[in-house]
Amino acid sequence: MGDHSETLQVDYDPRQVSYGALLEKFWEGHEPTDQSWSRQYMAAVFYRDDGQRRAAEASKARLEAKLGRKISTAILPLGTFTLAEDYHQKYYLRHDRTLLREFQAMFPVDGAFVDSTAAARANGYLGGYGTRTEREVDLPRMGLSAQAQERLQRR
Repeated sequence: MGDHSETLQVDYDPRQVSYGALLEKFWEGHEPTDQSWSRQYMAAVFYRDDGQRRAAEASKARLEAKLGRKISTAILPLGTFTLAEDYHQKYYLRHDRTLLREFQAMFPVDGAFVDSTAAARANGYLGGYGTRTEREVDLPRMGLSAQAQERLQRR
């Protein structure tokens, strides 16, 4: 277990969202001053090139100045990214049998389910992320039954 870190990879279109905007969301999404207690669960930003490295370091420095505290989050070069096994994907969704059945009907091949952005968003809503307004806009476009949409809206 000690030879990897659990993380996520964000594929994005820079014409839609900037790397800087993603960094801002990243810093908001965790407590950057906390020291990581293991390599497996460390907080880190991984950069692909020198431009991303400089942007990550600059955003870290701005946050340190704003907080008046040292940031413990690491900034590291991107190495090989390996997807976790399919059964580790979409954790919250896999624990809601009703919703999982609907998604499995839409995506009978597990890899398609893992790659589904709709399943990723539903998983996030189940995890308590996203606003009611975001869900109201998003849910009708997911192809889910009215019952499933209501279930996700209640989260």
